[in-house]
Amino acid sequence: MLTGEIRSQTDAIWNAFWSGGISNPMEVLEQITYLLFIRRLDDAHTLEESKSQLLKIAMTHRVFPVGKDVKGRAYDDLRWSRLKNFAPAEMYTVVGEHVFPFLREMGGDGSTYSQHMKDARFTIPTPGLLAKVVDMLDHLPMEDRDTKGDLYEYMLGKIAAAGQNGQFRTPRHIIKLMVALTSPTPKDVICDPASGTCGFLVAAGEYLREMHPELFNDASARAHFHHAMFHGYDFDNTMLRIGSMNMALHGVENPDIRYKDSLAQDHAGDEEKYSLILANPPFAGSLDYENTAKDLQSIVKTKKTELLFLALFLRLLKPGGRAAVIVPDGVLFGSSKAHKELRRMLVEEQKLDGIVSLPAGAFKPYAGVSTAILLFTKTNSGGTDHVWFYDMQADGWSLDDKRQPLLGEAKLGPTPTSPLSETEHAKNNLPDALSRWVQRSGSEKSRPRTAQSFCVPKADISAQDYDLSLNRYKEVVHRMVEHESPLTILSNLKTLEAEIQAGMEELEGMLK
Repeated sequence: MLTGEIRSQTDAIWNAFWSGGISNPMEVLEQITYLLFIRRLDDAHTLEESKSQLLKIAMTHRVFPVGKDVKGRAYDDLRWSRLKNFAPAEMYTVVGEHVFPFLREMGGDGSTYSQHMKDARFTIPTPGLLAKVVDMLDHLPMEDRDTKGDLYEYMLGKIAAAGQNGQFRTPRHIIKLMVALTSPTPKDVICDPASGTCGFLVAAGEYLREMHPELFNDASARAHFHHAMFHGYDFDNTMLRIGSMNMALHGVENPDIRYKDSLAQDHAGDEEKYSLILANPPFAGSLDYENTAKDLQSIVKTKKTELLFLALFLRLLKPGGRAAVIVPDGVLFGSSKAHKELRRMLVEEQKLDGIVSLPAGAFKPYAGVSTAILLFTKTNSGGTDHVWFYDMQADGWSLDDKRQPLLGEAKLGPTPTSPLSETEHAKNNLPDALSRWVQRSGSEKSRPRTAQSFCVPKADISAQDYDLSLNRYKEVVHRMVEHESPLTILSNLKTLEAEIQAGMEELEGMLK
């Protein structure tokens, strides 16, 4: 958790960019990401030096080579620990003319992060601003993984607050709920085919650290976590850089974060590769058939991006793999042939586990569209027995454009530090949804359809032409109200009329 002091320091860095002439929040974060990457390279090099000195052996991996670059500058001068002490003018020259070409041409430390630095652009306008930001970043505590991760999340929140690029961020508490619903394990291979800032992958990693700390005591499990577990695609290079840095600062050494247009490229190399998919794909608009991957069109013939992404998830999941993905409500009840066919496939050919209807304001202020979390398992042989529905009314935050927290921090999210009261539950349904999900094959089956959560047998869903909207199955309680007879009502009205008349006459007498 970030202290108020660290938040203030971060705000000061952000404000320095704004007052220095960079007002685009994405550009601010991108430049901060580059500088954090430079600092990270120096930390990695320093660690290798320490190992070399301790073990009295030659360095096996040098981030910064011996000697000078093509412009005659010593590579040692490109290190954060050196350049931060330069005068502003010299620092500006070293960063712009030596460090950034080094990032682009030499690939940094050879990791997945450095691959996304190939087209890194240095756009800080003045030496004074660079010196000020470098000094501020140098004073931020970057040794602790939790602090680093929270710090970057706080910066990502500033993008969302600015509104301009908020579509890249799913609310963190919704992400945590989806991760908890799917319970990642140390053996999972996790993918987000629309990864953006890698929020889902980061949350899955944090969940594993908390719930399965023992995995880091096993060499093969630890190697799987750092090098084979996490996979993310995006077709925005800025997002790839930001997402990669988010993973790095959360302590994942070498995730597979790469450029890919998920709907346009075929997926032969990734078919049935993943055991868990977590995603909130973009679902506005449609694509031309010519620009859509043929292997997706073979699953469902459509131009709609939200349906194509569902087809993609089915393609990427291995049998037994599970998914928690956000879809617009239209996917649940759309009447087109493609909508119905995809829902039929989920119910009849795969195992549809559950649907969580999210509050309409969950994605404000960026979008007011109603959405739901779709939870399913790929079986290729059916298996849907009943489908669990949850009608989420509140997620802990106000459902207007401000999205202010309604409870203290300890009471927010899917796993608060203590149980919520009935009043608190009315403001945050996430813990209840998570606890009832666990009981979906037990006590939830007997819940009435008037309740907040209930189960619907597969036969009922197929009888409704595979309509998956919660309102199709939810029953409303009709309370019986006893009314008096018409004669009694008329009599009461006459009595009331007489009383009013008497009151008027009394008032007139007083005025005389």
